[in-house]
Amino acid sequence: MSARHNPSEERLLAYAAGTLSPPEAVVVAAHLAMRPENDAWVRRLQSVGGRLLDELEPAPMPDDALARVLARVEADAGQALASTALNDMVGLPEPLRRYALGPWRWLGPGMRARDVQAPRDGDCRVILLEIGPGRETPKHTHGGVELTCVIHGAYATETERFDVGDFEEADTEVLHQPRVVSQDPCLCVVALDGQIQLDGWLGKLIQPFIKL
Repeated sequence: MSARHNPSEERLLAYAAGTLSPPEAVVVAAHLAMRPENDAWVRRLQSVGGRLLDELEPAPMPDDALARVLARVEADAGQALASTALNDMVGLPEPLRRYALGPWRWLGPGMRARDVQAPRDGDCRVILLEIGPGRETPKHTHGGVELTCVIHGAYATETERFDVGDFEEADTEVLHQPRVVSQDPCLCVVALDGQIQLDGWLGKLIQPFIKL
């Protein structure tokens, strides 16, 4: 499996093991729903892990084990469909249809965001971010981890292009300015830890008005 525009193997291993934070698991699940070959790889990992667990001696479980398992089940990209979709966006990958959505919020010209009411992990939460054709975000870095999966459209950074199903991992070391390069708006699902940090004097000036 190529690592290009896919989650890192470390992140997929954490997802397969159920140790990924719930917001990050939601975004990975959306990616896997659009990349069956990656989903099959993760399921093989889960199968191998299950066999290894059968051979281990029993050990005490952490106090939050049940909560983490339940959150992982909600975010899983399994084949069982939710009996009733909880939102009105029929074009979303099936794992995202399981969550209610907040109202759209205006972020700037051609940009808007919508909260995905999935389990949070501290300041880490899930949002839908839509940006119009030809628009770009302010240049920014991140207060923590930012995981992005493209649902519709495409965007490019200074060095790479991300199309439908592609996955980008960014952190405090990444400074970028995504620009929509598709003819249609680009819709992404994002796990965002903390607020983005805008670059330059203009970014610092408008930072109080940009709240994701």
